[in-house]
Amino acid sequence: MIPAAFDYFRPRTLEEAVSLLGRHGEDAKVLAGGHSLIPAMKLRLAQPRTIIDLGRITGLNYIRETDGRIAIGAMATHYDIESSTLLADRCPLLTELAPHIGDVQVRNRGTLGGSLVHADPAADWPAAMLALQAELDLVGPDGHRAVKAEDFFVDLMQTAVKPNELLCEIRVPRTPKSVAYVKFAQKASGFAIAGVAAVVDKSRKSVNVGVTGVAAKPYRALAVENALRGRALDREALAGAAGKAAEGVEPLNDIHASAEFRLHLAQVNARRALDLAVSRS
Repeated sequence: MIPAAFDYFRPRTLEEAVSLLGRHGEDAKVLAGGHSLIPAMKLRLAQPRTIIDLGRITGLNYIRETDGRIAIGAMATHYDIESSTLLADRCPLLTELAPHIGDVQVRNRGTLGGSLVHADPAADWPAAMLALQAELDLVGPDGHRAVKAEDFFVDLMQTAVKPNELLCEIRVPRTPKSVAYVKFAQKASGFAIAGVAAVVDKSRKSVNVGVTGVAAKPYRALAVENALRGRALDREALAGAAGKAAEGVEPLNDIHASAEFRLHLAQVNARRALDLAVSRS
């Protein structure tokens, strides 16, 4: 199909983009890589009156270490992350997860920031952001504000980004090698029916777990984390904790998978991700 008519702007600076958002508000959509927004527009699931294309703004595509954390520009592509030697060494969960996204063409065009703001409940990146306890930097007319990943995803395809704000940077901590991402995907699209990211710090006996694809929004599996806090991470403990991967969550029930199947997959993939992460510690 053909998208509905819209006005198109291509700002050269972040300040200009924020000004355009302030002027057009909820009638505007921001275009990053386009792999989420453009298909939705073609199906007329999204009909924005205004498109603000960030492609001409320099300085939003980078991966660098700052103050002991890794800062990633919102326009960094999936392939930029997949091929980053800095991330492979400092935050390997991201380089492990990136190849799970789409195909080569999608990874060369789609962006981390675009995926996070689109907030598809079956997208891969949110699971990693939650497990890493990432911090997302938003910019608007009143300046910058930082939002924790667990506060960023609000509901089905809804985030904490206000209509006059942009996501400009994602910050993640340095992590040990004891990480893993395990996913059961839809065959046609590659989207997650259940994806689980795990970060294990064996010295502190702590675990962080992020889950995507199971519920209307990605979530931290706090019941799993609490069950393992301060415990020896042996197979019995991991198996028991993994059974809590969807505790307190209402699994989606749709054409791709039943709620019961998603619940089962969340538990199985949590166990596999935890086992794999612990084996790498």
